[in-house]
Amino acid sequence: MSERRAAPTVGQVVLGRRLQELREAAGLRREEAARVLRVAPATVRRMETADVALKIPYVQVLLGRYGASDEEIAAFVRLAEEANQPGWWQRYHDVLPDWFSLHVSLEGAAHLIRSYEPHFVPGLLQTEDYARAVLEAGTVGQVRPQDIERHVALRLARQELLERQNAPRLWVIMDETVLRRPVSSRSGVMREQLDRLLRASENPVITLQVAEFDSGPHPGTYTPFVLFRFREQELPDMVYSEYLTGALYLDSRAEVAMHLEVLDHMSAKAASVQRTRGILREYRDSY
Repeated sequence: MSERRAAPTVGQVVLGRRLQELREAAGLRREEAARVLRVAPATVRRMETADVALKIPYVQVLLGRYGASDEEIAAFVRLAEEANQPGWWQRYHDVLPDWFSLHVSLEGAAHLIRSYEPHFVPGLLQTEDYARAVLEAGTVGQVRPQDIERHVALRLARQELLERQNAPRLWVIMDETVLRRPVSSRSGVMREQLDRLLRASENPVITLQVAEFDSGPHPGTYTPFVLFRFREQELPDMVYSEYLTGALYLDSRAEVAMHLEVLDHMSAKAASVQRTRGILREYRDSY
């Protein structure tokens, strides 16, 4: 049987899709590919959808049947071996939910991250004290001090991607509620967080906008979500939407297009980048 993984890496998602494309180009159905491997069709499906790790002997046999050259097979195998390596975040497996592991993988591979956040500052922009206060409120369902500190460490580690030479572009729309809701009784926590947002607003790869109360309702008021865009042609735009006990990963064109349209609409209606800086300063001075 193929090895189960807690969550796929982006590399596995990309290569799984590529395997499916090669099978379809060879004119084979999953049932026919499964007969080549002498496995159930579900095994081929799970490889193509990245529900399991890419088993190298299976990959080699399938690529040969699909008509790939020896050089193409060797290159694919090298990529598969890299994709099967656990991501850095796996060292936080003790507190990292399976459903969030893929989010961290997508985050690290994306070249554009667009998000709407109606409740809290996005994790990529949180200060340590702000993150700790949010987690202490029980928003992840764990309140043990050791769990909280592990979550804080993971959140700060995720932020390192914004310091990379090839850092992704981050475009965030935050509801004004985020600025109005103090997460701690210590006013210094919010002041420090707002200073962090002001510094982030000067970063050329970060765009911050506030959806003001005065601008009225907008189509994104239902739930926070994140849209990821990648350089790899094999990987389509994906949307992450979180709920209390899990998350949804959407990649159908219709659903992604709807979320992208909502983001564009909210961006046009939200405060400009310059106006947002003014709003952040106003709130910073009020704490």
